Amino acid sequence: MEAGEEFGPWLARQLKIANKSQAELAQELNLTRAAVSAWITKRSVPRPTVMAQIAGALGTDLGTVHTRTTDTQVGLPVTWYHRPGYQDGGRDGGNAAAFAFDADVQVLARETCQNSLDERLVDNGRPVRVRYTIHELTGEKLEAFRAAVLWDELQPHYSAVSESAADQKVGRVVDAGVRDMFDKGRLILLRIDDYNASGLTGDDYGDGKFAAVVRRQLESLKSGRGAGGSYGLGKATLWATSALGMVLINSTLSVPHEGRTERRVIGRLELPWRSVDGVPWAGPAWLGRPDPETHNAEVVRSWWADEETVERLHLTRDNDEPGTSFLIVGAYDVASLDQGTSDADEEENGNDDGTHDIRVMHRRLVEALSRDFWAAMTGGGSRLPLLETSVRTWRNDEVVIEEEKVDPTDTQPSRTRALRAFYEGTTVDRLTESGQVALRTVPLRLPLSGGRRGTLGAHQGVLLVTEAEDKDGPPNHVHSLRGNRMTIKRSGVFGLPLGVTQFQGVLLLGQAAGESAPFAEDAEEFLRAAEPPEHDRWGQTEELTLRWSHSAHNRIAALTTEVNAAVKDLVVRQKRPGSQESAKLRKKLTVPRRSATPKRVSGGPALPVLDELTAEIGENREWRITAEVKLPRADELPAMTPVVLVDVRSGSGPRLDWAELVAVDGCEVKGGTLHFLPGARKAVFRGSTDPTSHPVRTELTRLVLELRAGTGE
Repeated sequence: MEAGEEFGPWLARQLKIANKSQAELAQELNLTRAAVSAWITKRSVPRPTVMAQIAGALGTDLGTVHTRTTDTQVGLPVTWYHRPGYQDGGRDGGNAAAFAFDADVQVLARETCQNSLDERLVDNGRPVRVRYTIHELTGEKLEAFRAAVLWDELQPHYSAVSESAADQKVGRVVDAGVRDMFDKGRLILLRIDDYNASGLTGDDYGDGKFAAVVRRQLESLKSGRGAGGSYGLGKATLWATSALGMVLINSTLSVPHEGRTERRVIGRLELPWRSVDGVPWAGPAWLGRPDPETHNAEVVRSWWADEETVERLHLTRDNDEPGTSFLIVGAYDVASLDQGTSDADEEENGNDDGTHDIRVMHRRLVEALSRDFWAAMTGGGSRLPLLETSVRTWRNDEVVIEEEKVDPTDTQPSRTRALRAFYEGTTVDRLTESGQVALRTVPLRLPLSGGRRGTLGAHQGVLLVTEAEDKDGPPNHVHSLRGNRMTIKRSGVFGLPLGVTQFQGVLLLGQAAGESAPFAEDAEEFLRAAEPPEHDRWGQTEELTLRWSHSAHNRIAALTTEVNAAVKDLVVRQKRPGSQESAKLRKKLTVPRRSATPKRVSGGPALPVLDELTAEIGENREWRITAEVKLPRADELPAMTPVVLVDVRSGSGPRLDWAELVAVDGCEVKGGTLHFLPGARKAVFRGSTDPTSHPVRTELTRLVLELRAGTGE
């Protein structure tokens, strides 16, 4: 048999688990204590005949002693350890990191899939495989699972949380989750398995991936500039999506720990401060085996579980390939609830089996994976896909929806065609036929770090443009991504003339632009710092300001201007002067419009004024605005600041913040202010508001855009 952990350290831990001393073991074996000590310190190993005696003394079989790939099953049992209340009387109302994200399975898919991409094993060249399993439990299956997670031990803590639910947001969610489980007699599990990933390596308490995920908050150990995460917040989506605050984990390690790799199991519970029978508890709890090396053996650590245990916990993995399984207990999705039917409707339609919301969760997971990770799942030429994803849905171990592998060519046909053409070297300079992919390079001028003036160099991003298809979603959009090939930014190209063929664009930056792209690693580092925790845009962040400067985000705005100009050059057909076709088109496009006369400040020059305005509500409920400014004839025009307000019946409406403000034509954006180019007769700019600054739901408001001189105050 192949041995796992070295005999000495393994035996020492088994003695602690069994609460047995070296002297007691020596007495049972009729040997000297010095002989046992020599085994512990690795100076010698016992003879084969003594191995059988050791197995009997430890209450296990001979194979366990020989292989040493698991702990013996005697001694300290698996239990829940709850962190004691703070001695200074402090209280936490829950894990603050979880409040950074909504309880939304699409957010969960984005964050967890990004983490799996970052942990992909790259040496074998294979993609990381991520599978999402929605599993609804009822009846006996539910009772068996509750017994497996030691629900009776947890019940007093959940009851204490429910009693104080009115005072805590987390408490209200947990109380609703417990009531849903008992009143409706069901529990939804959502498991995320990844394969060909590193697994949770490292010690239970030391610096390593295991401790970063299971023990700590706001710690990111991502290696490489191409990594997606950087805040250490993504893992919080696992607990944020659990109405019970519970996540169970089974990891197969790529690097052995304690001489083994398979079935490293632990659970973590996130609850707010509570008092149980007069004893205060701080919040989090862990499911594991008590660690004999801790005070009174109270703190638990991960344990090497047997196959029966992981099966009862619904954590069985397909094979011994490295990776991790996260089981979200009591998974819920606010958007799925919004899209679900009422109980009465389901009963009327003859569909009262409770599967409707899990079907919606299934569909929304597939949508999110295909929208955010289509590029990571696309290969071509010598470039292989980085990722494979699938979703399946069960109910009491029976299939509700068969496993559905996400196919990017089906959900994003135009963009996958564009990316594949880039990988295969079949792009063209200009679009002349349907199905072609045009390529342009656009510069991202990287600033010097540390607030120094000047430019490090120009990174050449790759812009791909191709004709849109119906399945692609909204046309005339550009998806931007960097090294891990997750879509970071989705932005529309506005101000296009009527009659333009609808298109889709892809912008590759950093390592996604190719290994030979100049300053690729520097661009990765810069753009990664420009991403907020949601990793859904590039703009001003605290890290960008600290490491570069307060104006560093202007480099990204300038890139957007370059991209818009390049797109227009590729998709707008040049007019032929005097042609009948142009004359007919101009006649058709003649529409009444109000005249805009530049206003004058008393005794001063004429000022630019707003002339045209279009606005729409975006996917994240932000206002997306494109505005045209009429410019007077003047040698020098004053800077103007666009200010967006909520329309109110009287007085000045609340002012909204800009999440993005970029120049399209005839102007530049510096520090949120428009600076007009000499000789221009009009200027066009585009912006998106920050939804967090909206005082009410966007759909219930009307928009006012003002152009103010100077800083806009």
